[in-house]
This record gives sequence, C-alpha cells and structure tokens, in this order.
Amino acid sequence: MSTLLRDALTDDSALPRLNRRLRLGIVGGGRIAATQAMAARMTGYFDIVAGALSSDPESASEKAKDFHIEADRTYQSFAEMAEIEAQRADGIDLVMVTTPNHLHYPAARAFMEQGIHVICDKPLVNTVSEAESLVSLASQYNKIFAVGYVMSCFPMVRQAKSIVESGILGAINQIHVEFMQDWMVPPQTADQPHVKWRLDPDKSGKTSCVGDIGTHAAHLASFVTGHKLTDLRADFHVCGAPKKLEDTVFMTTKYDHDIPGTLLATRLASGNRGGLRLRVFGAKGGVEWDLESCDQLKLNLFGAPDQIISRGHGHGVVPSVERLVRAGRGFPEGIIEAWGNLYSEIAVAIAAQNDGQLLPDSFNQFPKLIDGKDGVAFIEAAFASNAAGGIWVSL
Repeated sequence: MSTLLRDALTDDSALPRLNRRLRLGIVGGGRIAATQAMAARMTGYFDIVAGALSSDPESASEKAKDFHIEADRTYQSFAEMAEIEAQRADGIDLVMVTTPNHLHYPAARAFMEQGIHVICDKPLVNTVSEAESLVSLASQYNKIFAVGYVMSCFPMVRQAKSIVESGILGAINQIHVEFMQDWMVPPQTADQPHVKWRLDPDKSGKTSCVGDIGTHAAHLASFVTGHKLTDLRADFHVCGAPKKLEDTVFMTTKYDHDIPGTLLATRLASGNRGGLRLRVFGAKGGVEWDLESCDQLKLNLFGAPDQIISRGHGHGVVPSVERLVRAGRGFPEGIIEAWGNLYSEIAVAIAAQNDGQLLPDSFNQFPKLIDGKDGVAFIEAAFASNAAGGIWVSL
C-alpha cells in the first residue's frame, strides 16, 4: 500500500499534501451530486472517475459526459459499480451516495462490503435499524463513513464550536436553531421531478421537511454546543398546497443537563432563502450564526460590547479554523467551500488510515456515521411525537 500523506499531521497543521489524488465515484447524478463534485474537485484532493448515475442507460450516459466519466466506468447499478471498482487496481477510494433516501442503505452497504469508504447524503437512512446496521458494518470493515451535514463545515461554525468549548460563554442554558426556507411556496413546485420523491413516503421516509432540513438544524445545534439532544415534542404542519408529508415543523427541545431549546423548520417562509440560524446562550454570553451571513459570527458577552468575528486568518480565529479558509478576509466564501472543507477532511482521514497514522482531534470533526444515526433517531422521535399529538418523546 503506497503512502498517501506527504506531511506529518498535528492539531495545528495546515491541510496536508497528498502523493496522489484520491479517486471518487458517484451514485446518483442529480443536483446535489453536481454540487459535491464541484466542491471535491476544488479541493485538489479528488478526481471523479466512476459513477452509477441513473438506472436509465441513456440518461446515465449523458450524465457521465457532464461529470467527465469514461464510458467503461459508467455503471447501470451501484451494485455492479461496487463490485467492479473494488477489483480494479485503480478503483475508487471513496463513493458519494446522493440518491433519494430509500436507496441510501443498500448503496452504502454495497460499497462498504467491498472495502470502499463512503460519504452519504442526509438523512442517512429511513429507519434506526438500518442506521444501526451501517454502524455495525462500518466497524466490521473499518471504513470511513461521513454524512453530508455540511453546515458544520463552515469556518465560522467551527469557530463557534471553539468558543463554546473555551468556556467563555459559561454553562450553556438555551439552544435555539431554525431553518426557514421558501422554495416550496409556489404550489407547482411539488410537481417537479427533483421534489416529487421528497414528498413520497415510500422514498423520503416518514417525514419530508424534518428529514431534509430539520436534521441539518438538529446536527448543527449539537455539533456547536457539544450537547446531545435527548427529548423533543413536535408539531407537523402543511402550510402550503396539500401534501402527503409535512412542509413545516415546530419543536420544543431538550438537551443533556436539561438544557431547553427550540427547533423550527419550514419550506414555506416566504422571503427566506437560506434561513438557517443558530443562537446559543450561556451564563456569561452567547454566540449567533446565520447561514446568509456565513462569514461572520456574533459573540455577545454580558455587560460588554458585541463582537463580530469574521472568517479569515488571524484576528482570533483558531488554527483548526484557519486551515479551512481559502480566500482572504473580506472576500466571501460559501456553500461550495463548506462542501470542499468536508471533502478535504475526508481525504485527510482516508490518507491517515491508509498510512496507519493517528488522526489528530482537530482533523476529526467532520460529520460521521454516528451523527447520521442520531439524525435518524431525531426523525423517528419527531414523527412519533407529532403522531401522538405533540407529546414529549425521548430519543
């Protein structure tokens, strides 16, 4: 096995150089696959070389051209792709799974069983039992498994996490998060091909809004604060045109140490686009982050002037955050760069495992399989709470 890392890793290291680019495969050829492919290429760590992009041969062939994948590595099924790529000397190192939700489990399982690392879109799977099965398989095959909670990969989110961990906010006493979008306001939106499956219980699972953007909000809150969501009560709503699944959810939440909070998510908040906002309050102060102003973090210490920390090098930004910064202070970065940070950290983790190196803690913050499992438990608890009239349910 050839060495991948050219540099030793420490907690304060910059992103290291590799001796070769890693080979990335794609399962699912939709919009999120294109976004992630763009980000993966941007890092310089990956070449996209294989794909199972559609069950329709003609569509798969056309999509392969878009991703610049050669015809002999364009597959008709993810099972075929996993088996053949595992046998190639130049087979893929990592596969991204970006299919509708109901295919996440069989696709991820197929590649893990062939010894290939996985990054899977969220929600991880549609049931807790499937999530537990993947956790067992990942341990059995010793594969890196990341989940697409990309919001945790913005530099200022990592800075917020560092601030909470420093203790300057004091004991955390409230956690509030919301994800307010408006892309489903037009009634005809539900008829678009990339939306239909999100509202189909057979493909999306028990929920739609909760599983899609609610899980982002839940992961972000726990990631930044370090506190685990333990209980919730949820009310599902359909605020727009009639649908089989909810487009809105309002939750009251509780974290370990009995920390209270709220979680709101909707696709019917007219005039809101990104709409992801996190507010964490402690005994001595609070932090606030807004996706639509993602380069800035607001720090409020009680009795002191408010502070605005901006993404960039220096000025109080910790080294583990600086390594995720590409453009200088004042030149904005966004969601593609955040995806790039996720793929960069996965690449380093794969390289470290390949080389038998211990991955430093600061390189090990990317969202993992256990975060995906927690997300599925969150979905099932929310569904159970709403079905029972909004009662408290433990995760």
